[in-house]
Amino acid sequence: MAGASVAGGKATNEDAISWEIPADAHQHTYKGVVLALADGVSSAEGGAFASHHATQTFVTDYLKTPDSWSTRHSAGTVLSTINSALYQQSQQYQTDERGCLCTFTGLVLKSKTAYWFHIGDSRLYLLRQGKLRQLSTDHITKLSEQRQFLGRALGMDETVNWQEDSLTLEPNDVFLLCSDGFSDVVSDLEIQALLSMSLTIDNKVARAIELASNSDDNISVLLCEVTQVASDTLDDYNERMTRLPLLPALEPGMKVDGYEVIRALFASARSHLYVVKDPATAAHLVLKTPSQNFADDHAYIERFIREEWVGLRIDDPHVVKVVQQSRPRTFLYYLLEYLEGDSLDCFLVQQNLPLRPAVAIGLLEQIASGLMAFHKLGVIHQDLKPANIMRLADGQLKIVDFGSVFVPGLAEIYSPILQEMALGTASYSDPHYLHGHNSAEQGDVYALATIAYELFTGHLPYGEKVDDCQSLSDYQRLRYIPASRFNPRIPMWFDRALERGVSFDLQHRYLRVPLLMQDLRTPNPLYLHQQVVAATKNNKLLFWQLMSGFWFITLVLVIWLFSVRGQL
Repeated sequence: MAGASVAGGKATNEDAISWEIPADAHQHTYKGVVLALADGVSSAEGGAFASHHATQTFVTDYLKTPDSWSTRHSAGTVLSTINSALYQQSQQYQTDERGCLCTFTGLVLKSKTAYWFHIGDSRLYLLRQGKLRQLSTDHITKLSEQRQFLGRALGMDETVNWQEDSLTLEPNDVFLLCSDGFSDVVSDLEIQALLSMSLTIDNKVARAIELASNSDDNISVLLCEVTQVASDTLDDYNERMTRLPLLPALEPGMKVDGYEVIRALFASARSHLYVVKDPATAAHLVLKTPSQNFADDHAYIERFIREEWVGLRIDDPHVVKVVQQSRPRTFLYYLLEYLEGDSLDCFLVQQNLPLRPAVAIGLLEQIASGLMAFHKLGVIHQDLKPANIMRLADGQLKIVDFGSVFVPGLAEIYSPILQEMALGTASYSDPHYLHGHNSAEQGDVYALATIAYELFTGHLPYGEKVDDCQSLSDYQRLRYIPASRFNPRIPMWFDRALERGVSFDLQHRYLRVPLLMQDLRTPNPLYLHQQVVAATKNNKLLFWQLMSGFWFITLVLVIWLFSVRGQL
């Protein structure tokens, strides 16, 4: 990787380039290599500031985004922030010509994929197998053959619409980012010939600057050559993921890396949990380890390792804390805070459902808080249910299971392990997820709304038949059971919010948890209007029912009178 930026035919250089290859192996894997080039708009007084701010901030801040965020989400968030800063800076100038504007082209190489993000008329080229291809689109508006102007730029508007795309990397791919000071004077054939030369990458950059020496604009080029692509073999991948052996069944008094086993807490075919004592602090912790049954199940081992990774990044009072290891491990396990209490499903069995509204809403608020902590990091839980929620003695709730989480940032990293399609629970998990479609946060909205329905009614929104559904068409045949049927005190506006939360139609379902919670706390005016209309219809129906009854009784009396007179 190499680059250069020179003033060229201008007195000052308003272009800027930046790139970074993370030295940290973890960051290199989860964030990738990042490059950026920007061309400050010459007619804008702040062009030089804009280009330097955009490139440096993009590279620095992209690498600081959470590992769990996808590349597109990370880059998009950073670009939006940069654009807002430049736009606000531009508002300090009294004329449009004196703003902080720049073009921008960013490239991220992560695992087996190249992602690019582009605004303006700088360019991104790819040389593959000797053929040159322009990946970026010139955002130029033409008034005539002689007159044209820049259609998009960072800092131009309050919001920015950038081009973004991706492709799978191949060995020997060569990427070129360049400003228009280079591409306006060097033809595509010349670029193709240059990138195909048997020169060092530094010499190619130097040669590129020479080719554009007659340009009357700033000249910037940034080259990246792909020598090899991440492609773990199955054996290599398995060795890395399972380098630590699984623990056998443990007994009280045994020690694991210094942690003393106090007692067994839980055991299933998939995992074992033990209460252990930390020798350094004497505090009780929970040690979780995979079952020996899954020693050869590489997909399960990968998910188990991911559980700890996700847990260490979430900090919320309503999510169980994963404890950072303080000493080297000799077995595959991780540590959690020790909680005393029962699962929410056990608590509900002991209650006289439905719960009082204030109690139910209080529980939902806590669950929603924990769930939003996942979503803040871009993580989808996918298996939220009462059995995965702990209720402590003081009434506090904590989400305790991360085994089914979906992490977009990790999903982008190449893995030869075939993952299970779905790990959720039919009664609570979104049917779209259970049948292979990632419904993102809306899937967790469905689960939360289902739990809300249960708290307020003691039943499930589609009844017990939901467990028998084998396909999406089976679900579509089910009908929502109004919550008021089980709990007459539930108002229509609240029932409508629950119905929308568990809707099978993603176009109708709430997009995010806060939207659902808002309509459960405060009546939605739309649903209040529906309640008034329904009440009016009911009143009209009652009127006609009474009138019909009156005329029916009158008719019976008339018939009776005539019958009596006939007998007389």
